[in-house]
Amino acid sequence: MALPLLASATAATATAAYLSARLSLPDDLLFYKITGSTLVNMLRAHRAGRTNLYYLLEERALAPATAAAPFLLFEGRTLTYAETYARVLRWGEYLRARHNVQPGEVVALDLTNSDTFVLAWFALWSLGATPAFVNYFLTGRPLVHTLKTSGARLVLVDPRVAGSLTDEVRAEVGAGVNFVVVDEGVEREVDATEPKRQGDEGRRVDSYVGMAILIYTSGTTGMPKPAVMSWLKIYMASMMAAKGTGLAKGDVFYLSMPLYHSSASCIGVGSVIFTGAAAAIGRRFSTTSFWKEIRETGATIFMYVGETCRYLTVAPPELDPVTGENLDKKHKVRVALGNGLRPDVWDKFKSRFGIDTIFEFYAATEGPVGFWNRSRNDHSKGAIGRYGVASKLFVNGRTTVVAIDPATDAPWRDPKTGLCRRSATGEAGEMLGHLDPTNIADRFQGYYGNAEATSSKILRDVFRRGDAWFRTGDIMRWEGAAEGRLYFSDRIGDTFRWKSENVSTTEVSQVVGLHPAVHEANVYGVQLPHHDGRAGCAAVALGEPVSVELLAALARHALGGLPRYAVPVFVRVQSGVGLQTTGTNKQQKHVLRDQGVDPSKTEGDQMFWLREGTYAPWGEKEWRQMEAGEIQL
Repeated sequence: MALPLLASATAATATAAYLSARLSLPDDLLFYKITGSTLVNMLRAHRAGRTNLYYLLEERALAPATAAAPFLLFEGRTLTYAETYARVLRWGEYLRARHNVQPGEVVALDLTNSDTFVLAWFALWSLGATPAFVNYFLTGRPLVHTLKTSGARLVLVDPRVAGSLTDEVRAEVGAGVNFVVVDEGVEREVDATEPKRQGDEGRRVDSYVGMAILIYTSGTTGMPKPAVMSWLKIYMASMMAAKGTGLAKGDVFYLSMPLYHSSASCIGVGSVIFTGAAAAIGRRFSTTSFWKEIRETGATIFMYVGETCRYLTVAPPELDPVTGENLDKKHKVRVALGNGLRPDVWDKFKSRFGIDTIFEFYAATEGPVGFWNRSRNDHSKGAIGRYGVASKLFVNGRTTVVAIDPATDAPWRDPKTGLCRRSATGEAGEMLGHLDPTNIADRFQGYYGNAEATSSKILRDVFRRGDAWFRTGDIMRWEGAAEGRLYFSDRIGDTFRWKSENVSTTEVSQVVGLHPAVHEANVYGVQLPHHDGRAGCAAVALGEPVSVELLAALARHALGGLPRYAVPVFVRVQSGVGLQTTGTNKQQKHVLRDQGVDPSKTEGDQMFWLREGTYAPWGEKEWRQMEAGEIQL
């Protein structure tokens, strides 16, 4: 009897494992852990009148189990939860007594990454005020626009970026705005202030979708817009990271991405305070200091955005100065969490640094759309979302992918009905998020003080008259049957049309980036004289000098891995990685796109064009011939 029972048990175990994998039950479980925890925490806090996350800091600071636990680590300093709480109360009283900050008003923070950023942020919450996070890289008109649209009369400024406050900027912003440079004098004044806890009434939150923070869009194609970050979004972002990574007390989350961005602030610091873990803040991202600070702080989780992992992967290894030992895997990191890790870097990064788990996510700061993919192998490599049967049904009830009209870059509409069409599995289209047409603000709070920009993100009459959907502006596709894997294809506007075909810059970049000599590839479409559409151009950073052999190998690689219409017609060789990126390491294309392939505008970079199966030099002579109509591609 023992053998048949053992065989039956083995078969049952194998069947259960098969069904679990086939139906992606772990992905379903993770989904409901994240969403369930969000709802439970949100409802409990809101019913108790403690929606404001200041109360969570207070709870951690007063609880014996966490009061003495480290919360903020920065440049050798450590603040426990209790110490942070006391400093927040000092900052709050300073802002109230010295600058008359009142509940409900917006205060702008033009601060670089530091523990002071977090202290000022929570101090504003302690007063019931709203912080507006300013991109500290901004200068001139974008900075003026950002400060004006925030409506702030008080701006806290980091001494490191105070030089951006020129006389012209101050004059355009107006005399009614007070700029306070947070120098040593201000820090001493804060330290000398008696810590006072303000009454609960000023922190009252009427709606869980009320404004918690103003976070600005990147402004790469226009002026930055103030997106309303609601309390519910912060709860959701925090739970996503906390449950997705298994973050717990004793963990250290390393954050070198800018705190003015929702990833490092709402997802990073938010998940830390929900779990009683610690946040190790890096002043800025640097390939030379990244792993050093990871080791010094004992970080177990870190955040990446955009091309961060690529830059780490192509950087030379750090060697022990005494033993010469390679230190790539000398760390405690078990999870890398972020967005923008491309398939061509995914395995290289995991293998080189010994990272067990990648938690890739996608989120729109201002919108009701978010996805995630927790991956310990290469099965879902490059996916931004991964769901089981049950959770995919839920996700598909609140989001959808619709076919795109290549002539307008807008969702395609049936000529007869005027309605849109859902994309089939494997077909790329724009991702939309469902909105209640009678209560848009329930899921999309829009842009602060900008009804026109808010309205531009809402698409109506999509599948039936009167419905409403949020436009992400991003092209995605679903893959997989029982297991739903979601992949990012491109940004609308980056995709271009060549030879009557749509070309995804992201997908071409991924293929080009797989060549071992390519450290980075940024692909975009360029307009050419006497040609329709846009021709593909790949701006590349190479790990070896340009040679005839390398150019031929690049051409063979592209021709072998891409449809002929998608193969870059031009290659622009740049001097290093990260030359066209935002403060969060996301590639920018608009400058390169505007420069095109006119040699007088390409800043001395070497240019090549696809000719007879290889990449040949492209210069003034060839450009003049094209202008004269003598070259046709």
